[in-house]
This record gives sequence, C-alpha cells and structure tokens, in this order.
Amino acid sequence: MTDKEAMDQARAAAAGGTEGARELRLDPHVHTLASDGIDDVETMIEAAVAAGLDAIGIADHERMDAAIAGAAMAEHRGWPIEVIVGEEVSTRGGHLLGLYMRDRIRPWYSLKDTIARIHEQGGLAIVAHPLAPYPLCASERSLRKLMDEADPIFHPDGLEGFNPTTAGAALRRWSGRAPALAQELGLAATGGSDAHKAANVGTAVTIVPEVGTVEESLRRGLAECTARWEGHGYSWRSQLGMFSQQTRKNLVALKDEVRGKVLRDGTGRDLGYPGGRRRPVTFDRAAAGLPPEKAS
Repeated sequence: MTDKEAMDQARAAAAGGTEGARELRLDPHVHTLASDGIDDVETMIEAAVAAGLDAIGIADHERMDAAIAGAAMAEHRGWPIEVIVGEEVSTRGGHLLGLYMRDRIRPWYSLKDTIARIHEQGGLAIVAHPLAPYPLCASERSLRKLMDEADPIFHPDGLEGFNPTTAGAALRRWSGRAPALAQELGLAATGGSDAHKAANVGTAVTIVPEVGTVEESLRRGLAECTARWEGHGYSWRSQLGMFSQQTRKNLVALKDEVRGKVLRDGTGRDLGYPGGRRRPVTFDRAAAGLPPEKAS
C-alpha cells in the first residue's frame, strides 16, 4: 500500500468512525510564493481541497498577506475548506508557527516573547520542526525552560511531532524524539507538510476530533492533547529538487523586482495572489472576484 492509499484509508475510517464520530484533517504549515514557496495561493488551496483536507494553514515566513488573501478567497468563493491565517515567525530560539493570527509579528524576538505575542492576539503557537541540530529549530533545553514558566502565556500550544523536512535518516535521531518530548511536557504533537509546492500539500497532517468549527476543534485538540499527526517524509532527492525550483523562482523574483524599480511602474515580484505584483502591495479583491471590503 502506498503512503497516499494509507492516508486515504485512514481518512475514510475517520469519517465513518464509531457512533458517528468524525475527525478533521488539517495541514497547518504551508508556504506560498509570498515567501519561499513556488506556487501561488489559489494553487496551494486547490491542492488541499483535492487532498480532502478540512483546513490549510498558510504560514509564510514573516508575513501574512497571502494567508489573508487566501482566507478571503476561500470564504467568498465557497471553497469547501477553511484557510487559517498564520505566520511562521523566526525567533532567536527557532521557528514558530502562529495560527489564527490577526497581526503580523516581527522576527527575532525571543521564542518566549514571540509565544506570548501570539497568545496576546488570541492565536495558537506551535513550535515548528523542533530538536533538529539547526539554528532555526528549537532545542529540548529551550522547550523545557518554556514549560517551567509559571505563566502559561509563555507555553506553546503544541510541538510539530512530525515535519517531513526533518524526517530523513540524517535528522531522525533528533526530530524523531519530538512526539515523546511533547507527551512528557504535556503538549500535543502535531503534523504539517511544510509544503513549498502544491504537490506536497497534505504530506503530513494534524488530525483532531470534530467538536464544532475547525478552530474550536483544533483548539480543543491541542488543549486536551487529542490531536495526532500522520504523514511521511521527503526524500533528500526531492528536497534538493525543491531547492533548485526555489532558486529559479528567486532569480525570476529578483529580475521582476529590479525591473519594477528601474521602470518605476509600481510592480515587483509576484506574491502569488491578485494584486501581489503591485507596489505597494494591495490585495485586489475585484480581480479575485470578491466584493469590496466593508468599511469598519
């Protein structure tokens, strides 16, 4: 049985569980053209729909514009999926996913302060790809220190128990310990594809019991540690191929940025949503087929 067939079988079993119970499948960690992804917002969302996901979390590095555009497009176009507005924030202690975000958080605060800033705006904080021996991955020591804090505002809501980018044999001795550490610390272990292209969306997922909306279900799944993950890793060959595609994309982006500045025509690199070529960047709701935004 292939990995996809196994995931499809698990999805079918979850949908028809005992006594009508249902589970929701989310991929809370994907990237678009707006940061280091290679596919646009709509393509990423369409891939999530095709994978049968209930929600996708767009968490571009240090920005939320593509996620906001994607959420609006999904809602107004009636797509059968929820787009969670997120951001992957670079902290001095590693990368951190913020989900259900309202305001962007700037990078390079401490891991502790960034978690608090996410919680202060009502968001969920999930530590991305922890334990791997890389500066942008939180260490076991730092996670234990966080959980020793008396104020729960500094406690993450979960750890990525599985991230396909760190699941290879070379890193598994570190990253493979994440689920056990999460359990020891009383945290939920989640999964996310960390997809940078549409073909990888849903490679790893977070599964939570449905208790209401997607947000309500995810929050309870994290709080009660009933969330679980499922997925498989990327091969080194596929990751090298991804790096090659990102390099080509970056060269095109650089060319577009330089062209816009030289011509002074108010354009720049493509950020992957209607209006994403404009400078200053403005989500073009009309081009996306959406009604004008209501005045506050």
